[in-house]
Amino acid sequence: MRLHRLTITAFGPFADTQEVDFDTLRAAGIFLLHGATGAGKTSVLDAVCYALYDAVPGARQLKGGAAKDASLRSDHAPAGTYTEVQLELTLGERRLEITRRPAQTRPKKRGTGVTTEKAQSLLREYDTPGTGWRALSRSHQEIGEEIGQLLGMSREQFCQVVLLPQGDFARFLRADAEARGKLLGRLFDTRRFAAVEDRLAELRRGAEQQVRAGDERLLGVAQRIAQAAGAGGEQPLPAQHPGDPGLAPAVLAWAAVARSTAYEHADIAESALAGAESGQAAARRLLDSTRELARLQQRFADGQRRAEALEARRPQYEAARARLERARKADRVAPALTLREDAERAHRTAATALDRARARLPAELTDTGADHLSALERKMIEELGRVDAARGAERRSAEIGRERAELDRQARADEELLADAAGWLADWDATRRGHQERIETAQEAATRAEQLAGQIEPARGQLAAARSRDALEARAATSRGLLNSARERANEAKETWLDLRERRLRGIAAELAAGLVPGEPCAVCGSADHPAPARPGAGQVDQAAEDAASAASRSAEEAVAAAEREHASVREEYAAARSTAGGSTVAELAALTERLSREHAEAHRLAAGTHAAREALDRAEREREDRLTAQQSAENRVAARTSRREALDREQTALESELVRARGDAGSVAANADRLADRARRLAEAADAVRDFDTTAQRLKDGDDRLADAAFRAGFDTPREAAAAMLPEVEQRGLTHRMDDWQAEAATVADRLAESDARDAAERPPARLDAALVSYETAESALRAASSALDGARARSAQLTGLSRQAEEEVRRLGPLRTEYERVARLAALTAGTSTDNDRKMRLESYVLAARLEQVAAAATARLLRMSSGRYTLVHSDARGGGGKRSGLGLHVVDSWTGSARDTATLSGGETFFVSLALALGLADVVTDEAGGARLDTLFIDEGFGSLDDQTLDEVLDVLDSLRERDRSVGIVSHVADLRRRIPTQLEVTKSRRGSTVSLRTGGTDG
Repeated sequence: MRLHRLTITAFGPFADTQEVDFDTLRAAGIFLLHGATGAGKTSVLDAVCYALYDAVPGARQLKGGAAKDASLRSDHAPAGTYTEVQLELTLGERRLEITRRPAQTRPKKRGTGVTTEKAQSLLREYDTPGTGWRALSRSHQEIGEEIGQLLGMSREQFCQVVLLPQGDFARFLRADAEARGKLLGRLFDTRRFAAVEDRLAELRRGAEQQVRAGDERLLGVAQRIAQAAGAGGEQPLPAQHPGDPGLAPAVLAWAAVARSTAYEHADIAESALAGAESGQAAARRLLDSTRELARLQQRFADGQRRAEALEARRPQYEAARARLERARKADRVAPALTLREDAERAHRTAATALDRARARLPAELTDTGADHLSALERKMIEELGRVDAARGAERRSAEIGRERAELDRQARADEELLADAAGWLADWDATRRGHQERIETAQEAATRAEQLAGQIEPARGQLAAARSRDALEARAATSRGLLNSARERANEAKETWLDLRERRLRGIAAELAAGLVPGEPCAVCGSADHPAPARPGAGQVDQAAEDAASAASRSAEEAVAAAEREHASVREEYAAARSTAGGSTVAELAALTERLSREHAEAHRLAAGTHAAREALDRAEREREDRLTAQQSAENRVAARTSRREALDREQTALESELVRARGDAGSVAANADRLADRARRLAEAADAVRDFDTTAQRLKDGDDRLADAAFRAGFDTPREAAAAMLPEVEQRGLTHRMDDWQAEAATVADRLAESDARDAAERPPARLDAALVSYETAESALRAASSALDGARARSAQLTGLSRQAEEEVRRLGPLRTEYERVARLAALTAGTSTDNDRKMRLESYVLAARLEQVAAAATARLLRMSSGRYTLVHSDARGGGGKRSGLGLHVVDSWTGSARDTATLSGGETFFVSLALALGLADVVTDEAGGARLDTLFIDEGFGSLDDQTLDEVLDVLDSLRERDRSVGIVSHVADLRRRIPTQLEVTKSRRGSTVSLRTGGTDG
């Protein structure tokens, strides 16, 4: 990396545009960057870092986008000047130009107030002299990735190897192993080794969790074995816990004992079951024989009881048999009886129908015969035919009436339509004027709405500005009070500091005398004798008290500056808000805004009706045309209906004479026809009723004759006696079934009383069934108990066998897991530095960093030997720290004058500076090689040269000058006056009330 040109505008303490020509500085090899305290020497380096990484070095980087960007802008810069940093440099073989602008506020181009300008970045590349600069990207992310790839190092690495912060390396020398490890870890990116440690620790935790889960499962199986063993278990459950290596053997041994005990209990239960089965078989045989004897005795007794009951029912059997025989004789008379009953029912029905038909006839026809009634029916039908012929004329007359009613309805509708049309058309002019006025009103409202819309936004902005003005007025008063308080505190702090300084100067002799050593020359007079050294007086002030007061004074001044900036910002915002708001109050502006908004809403509402008003006028015009057309059509229909009504009147007159004749004395032709049809129907019904009565009377007489003959042949004296002897078929079947049952029962009883085994059993003593049953139930209960005990013993044995196999399977699965856990745990402990095999307690990351630190120490020693005239050598130490601390990142300085090594924390101020400088240069070389060997042609060293004596300063400058052999340029950032004499090429930063400026001096001339 080679820097060419840096341009800074409104950045840090620089108000105007400042340019640094690094090509001129590089030609000198070593150049001095100096200036008064607070002038902005470090800000030049911040600008380089900001251009490359869009951020300043970590110690000065603020958190948060707005706060960070605000901290970069110069407080001295005018409001219209943009904060910008532009850096031209060469990376590899590419010449690039990077431009950065942080987010910042600027005055609005229109109106008053300020707006926020977003952060901007631009990357350009110089192709050839003919082509010139070519834009590459405007994306922050793309530019950051491109620069990061070309540099090959992070911002932390760049700030450590290019902007060498001497104070950081002094702390690095005095730091412990943990602090050194953090810095080296950031520079060399050993996160992958820390990730290996974390990964192994994670694997160890995972493996441990799997082992514990396996142990938990094994203990769960052991618990189930204990539950299955129950009271028969003679061994207690193993007391081991998850993670105990001896858990698996203990569970397997305990399961084997429980399983053997269950086998023995099963054998005992099997022997007890065999004895119970023998007892139960003997009791069963006794019970079966007793039951058989009781059955036979009961069977014989039942036969005797049934025989006695059968003999008692014999009279009923004989009576049923006689009744059944008489009923079967009467069945031969049943057909004749049925025919006679049917004839009688038919005759009664015919007589009833005849009475009903004669009641509907006139009195003179009640005794008329069937033939005369039929003749009268035919005459009525002929008359009905003549009346039906007139029904067509009657229907046409009714149609004419309906048609005339429809014509009247149409006439009324047309009259209403003509009246409505005439009334609506009479108001047409007024209606049209009303619609036109609505359109004109809506158009005027639209114009008014546009005017009000242009007034609302300014009114709202003025209202917001008035509210902001009132709020900022209170803030301005508060900030003014804070500023006055800060100024008072600053004055008090400065007076305190000046007072302490004056008191210290008055007692400076005592302070110098405190540093006198007998025999050594005085720093003031040079004498080795100190006869009367000054003594400190009461209230002596030392340098620490003065420095503390000076720091307090500077802090108070910084607080005043911050309060002034805050007050100025509030005043500026207040002035802008007051200018926008004018002299109106918030209430007046709020009322004005509300009135304008209300009037605009009303005007907008009225304007929105323009389209509706136009459509209403169009609809009214269309309706007028429709009403005119409808009026003309109605008038035409009125004329046509007059002609049609006259024709209908003529036709109605012709039909009326024919209808008078057809109606007769009835109200209508239909009524007359219905009357004639009813008379013909009654005559026909009466003729049919007379014929049915005569026919049924003859059938009844014939039925009486056949019934008397059938009863005599069946053996009955009269038909009535035969009817009484008849029985329904169901009752006959019932008598037959009862007789069959009695006969079957008689045969069964005879067979049972004839059985020899039942008769022999009846002669024996009664059977004792209850005693045999009790004996059998006792034996059966004993058998069930023995069987249940055997089943339980076998089930327990089978369950324990299965659980034992499950425990063995869990142990087999747990073996590889435990082996893997032990292997991973050993590796994790080894890399974490907690293993006994790692005698130095060195972590893996620390081991890698120790190797890097050893390279850094070797590179630093090459320069340290020249700076110290061959006296000091920097070596790496991996000895363990005290108190059990981890080792690997120790640093010792070997003094060749004494041959002893001592810790870097014991170095003096001057020794610490050049040792840390050598360490910084060595670290820069190693980090550069680590980052891919990217060439770094420009280095900056910040402060620390004031602690060196002349000889050491010359040696250090010689070492820095030797860097020119690699075509490097070194910038020394210092305010030491002696360096201005030794280094001719200088970049001076001068501060003033209007901001700092940068000037270049080469060989005593200004540039």
